Amino acid sequence: MGQIPVEAAVEAEVSLPPPVLAAQRPQSTPEEIGDLYLMRQRYQAAIAAYKLDPSPSADVWNKMGIAYQMMFNLQEAGRCYQASVKLNPKNGHALNNLATIYDSLKQYGPAERLFRKALKADPRSALTYKNYGTDQLSQHKYQKGWELYQAALAIDPKIFRQTENPRVGNAAKVEDLGAMNYYMARGCARSGLNERAIDYLRKALNEGFTNPKKVVADIEFAGLLGTPAFQELLAAQAAH
Repeated sequence: MGQIPVEAAVEAEVSLPPPVLAAQRPQSTPEEIGDLYLMRQRYQAAIAAYKLDPSPSADVWNKMGIAYQMMFNLQEAGRCYQASVKLNPKNGHALNNLATIYDSLKQYGPAERLFRKALKADPRSALTYKNYGTDQLSQHKYQKGWELYQAALAIDPKIFRQTENPRVGNAAKVEDLGAMNYYMARGCARSGLNERAIDYLRKALNEGFTNPKKVVADIEFAGLLGTPAFQELLAAQAAH
């Protein structure tokens, strides 16, 4: 597993408890201290704290992997996720996160197998469905990707909103990013997130994946047709 620069596309998942202040809990565990640093995006400090745990659990290995991944150290992140999965083969978070590593390296076969395992372990993970959908879109499997996005939306209609989850992704080509942005726009439109849908549409149009005529004909964007922002977007594209 090599170390490469990555772009935002696929989310890694981590579950963190509320922050524990030292004054409230003077005997905080290494995991609790690491969690606090992770929430504050102090990734090196988080890793140092987690390493103080004499017997790291599957969750600790997973969170250590998150910290490494946010610093683009895919090799160490993958090693941590693998340690997590070894301790708990049904750790849906770690399986999803390990899949994003392979996805970033364009090793789509292992990534897909891990996404399926993650969904078997946690069938209600909207984030895993979303990540798996993005993986499919990056391989030009547009229908499958859209079906997975719809499954994510059925579980969590807010899945396309901004979150505090760490984000990692594969270094996609411009045309692949155009497809991802187009289907992200569809997902946002279905969720009623019109502003974000238009932002994604603008990117998809600028990247040449689609054109205004096709956008207007897409039933998923019917709710946007009468909005001033949508009309401004079409007018701007027509002016090019």
